[in-house]
Amino acid sequence: MAAPCWHVGHHIRRNAQSLRVNIEHLAGNRAFGWTPAVHQQAKESVILPRKKAWSKEAVLETLASTLNRDSTAYPYQFQDDPYLSPRTATEFKLYSLAQDSGRSAARYFVNNHPKFFTKDFAEPHIPCLMPETVSLLLEEVSEEALKERITLRKVTAAVDMYDQLLQTGTAVSMETTHELLDLICLYCDRNPVQEGEAGAEEVSGWRISSGAAAELSWTENNNAERIFYLLPERDTRCYSAVIRGMVKHGAYAKAFSVYSDMLNNRTPGDVHIFNALISAAPEVRDGYSERWDLISELLNHMKQQEIHPNLLTFNSVLKSLRQCGSLARSYSPQTLNEMKALGIGNDEPACRTVPPPGLMGVGVDNSDVLQNLMTELEGQSFTCVDPDDGESVCCLDNKDLELGYRVQSLVEVGENWRLLGDSVQLSIYYGRFFNLLCMMEDVDVVLRWYKQMVPSLYYPNAQGMKHLLQALDTDGRLDLLPDIWTDMKTLGLYNRADLLEQLLGLMAGEEHSPELQEAFAVCALDVKSVFEEKAGLEWSASSLSHVTTLLLRASKAQQAWDMLKLFKAHNRIPSEALLNSFLSVCQRDGASERAVELVQLSAAFCLTSTSGLASRALAEFDLNQEQR
Repeated sequence: MAAPCWHVGHHIRRNAQSLRVNIEHLAGNRAFGWTPAVHQQAKESVILPRKKAWSKEAVLETLASTLNRDSTAYPYQFQDDPYLSPRTATEFKLYSLAQDSGRSAARYFVNNHPKFFTKDFAEPHIPCLMPETVSLLLEEVSEEALKERITLRKVTAAVDMYDQLLQTGTAVSMETTHELLDLICLYCDRNPVQEGEAGAEEVSGWRISSGAAAELSWTENNNAERIFYLLPERDTRCYSAVIRGMVKHGAYAKAFSVYSDMLNNRTPGDVHIFNALISAAPEVRDGYSERWDLISELLNHMKQQEIHPNLLTFNSVLKSLRQCGSLARSYSPQTLNEMKALGIGNDEPACRTVPPPGLMGVGVDNSDVLQNLMTELEGQSFTCVDPDDGESVCCLDNKDLELGYRVQSLVEVGENWRLLGDSVQLSIYYGRFFNLLCMMEDVDVVLRWYKQMVPSLYYPNAQGMKHLLQALDTDGRLDLLPDIWTDMKTLGLYNRADLLEQLLGLMAGEEHSPELQEAFAVCALDVKSVFEEKAGLEWSASSLSHVTTLLLRASKAQQAWDMLKLFKAHNRIPSEALLNSFLSVCQRDGASERAVELVQLSAAFCLTSTSGLASRALAEFDLNQEQR
């Protein structure tokens, strides 16, 4: 496309002058012309590019935009190996972790043995698939060698090089010192675990931990503090690195101590310092009021120092309000209004698909809060900005079907689905949405959503399947139970005794057409084989009764008789209604000998109904003297 566009532009540019002269000549003959100002305006407004710049991924992005999600396929990440396509939520987690482990092991091998991976066949080039430089190339004592160690995240080696530079009297630039402090504080004065090794974690920039102390605790007088206090002058960037590192690794009180030192030295702060301290405020104050007072004080300090808050500032306030009890109900709306007044959250939206944490307290109508949020957010596409975006999603606890649809519509816009979080939270969201549909929606609509979400988005757990069975029972669509049983086997839900009992109870509740009773009997025999194969499953009296009833209704007398023998084998007692039903089948088939055995079986259980069964057998069957 670039070549034709270039020729067109060249042709227009070459003939523009002659075209303008001809137009002026024609205009002059008509007694009006272009003024010099119009000439200048025409030159400034018409800009003809030489060619159109296309990104290397433009064709791939265009092709991807023409495809929709295949609701019948497994998640995309597993389609390369159909044999390992997960059927259950447990398998999904196991295979996902296995993939991550294999990917980390491959990256570790690629980075440590780059000589075996010298050719790049990818077009366009994919940098993340090529080896990274992980070995040190500069051995002499110099600032360039220090920068190399910082770039490669060699914490211990970088600190040693810095100390050697100080011992030789070599001055280190403040910019390099800033980068060194950032590195040490981010990794808590320890070498990061390389990808592929045990305990490896993905670290992308600074992420402030607002909850409990991180796994790596801040040690007393570590290299970060030592280097920090050795500096002749400590600027804002130095304080920012140390304070954020202390907050990230659980040294909250020490972070506020360093902040007090910064104020005493009249060093201005930055927005990152205040974001970290606001998130740490609940950790250094006990009472709810004291926590909010500290947050307010930090916000006032920002105002005094003319530091403009950003999105992460208000998100830190909202997260801290989670630990302020009932005060959150008052101050969360004020925080959101302040964000609106400052125009924050409009051009750079965060995960606003959930009510602010403080608004989820007792006595607050969460449905009204979500309705108001949906009115503002409907149809918008969002991008993850805060590192915690997607860590808390709307779980749709409110039984409001319209609200559930509005939230789901927002999820389907653009790439908003990324805000749902990891696979666990994704499962929680779709599980709550599906359960809401089962409770409030028509069963045909429920089944349509079921086909759209399973298994490409959602693996139903036992609770979700129970809700689906209840929806089928409520709408009288028990003819679909054989298909649901097939899905239960595919999804690995066939080994739950409570779920199997609910399924059998629905099939054995009422009599249906002969064709449907035959299908139910096939399912019953399938369930029987599951109980026989799974060691952890135990027959209950109701499950045995349901299977026996289904087999009797499908005229499978021999299989029903085999089920009846299982009562004694598993020390279960059959019901009187079941024995009477069985006796009626024996009378219909003229099986007098089996009727006598049925009476003997009842007597063996010492049932009170034995005399009644004996009376029926004597009256309804033609028995010989021995049988009588």
